[in-house]
Amino acid sequence: MKKILYINACIRPDSRTNQLAEKLLNLLDGKITQINTDNCGIAPLTLSALEEREKLIADGNFSAPEFENARLFADADIIVISAPYWDMSFPSALKVYFENITIRGLTFGYTDEGVPKGLCNADKLYYVTTAGGKIFHNFGFEYVDALVKGFYGIKDTVLISAEGLDIEGADVKKILEDAEKNIRILK
Repeated sequence: MKKILYINACIRPDSRTNQLAEKLLNLLDGKITQINTDNCGIAPLTLSALEEREKLIADGNFSAPEFENARLFADADIIVISAPYWDMSFPSALKVYFENITIRGLTFGYTDEGVPKGLCNADKLYYVTTAGGKIFHNFGFEYVDALVKGFYGIKDTVLISAEGLDIEGADVKKILEDAEKNIRILK
């Protein structure tokens, strides 16, 4: 059975992004583990946390509790991220999540030439987002796409989005239904 990691960066309990991601998750076959960036115990790195992390890495102690989220990420077969489109990107907690899981020797390593080499099992990552207006440039997806391909070794990334949901007169139901149709095609 495939291991699916669902990283939920949606803060609102009635998030349309989360609703769209749930449609995708219902189509995927496997055991789903959900991480909410709101309450998964992550915090921005401080000097003391970074020094402790480097000590654990030097000791090869990847079983430390600090690395639980990184272990889940590295071990997943499929990854789904739901993140609303905020300020041309995503909520800051998702960036903090990535800071906490980018662990040399666990999610990535380096070749002899100093080039990052992915150590993650996943071959596919879905990035689900919604926006009240139009998405003119999605730096959030571009960041995630570059990070997972360049550092984690995940080759296939898929963007699923629904835009214009808060524009006056928008047919929100139809926009979300069209996005759901795309999910079935892209899956």
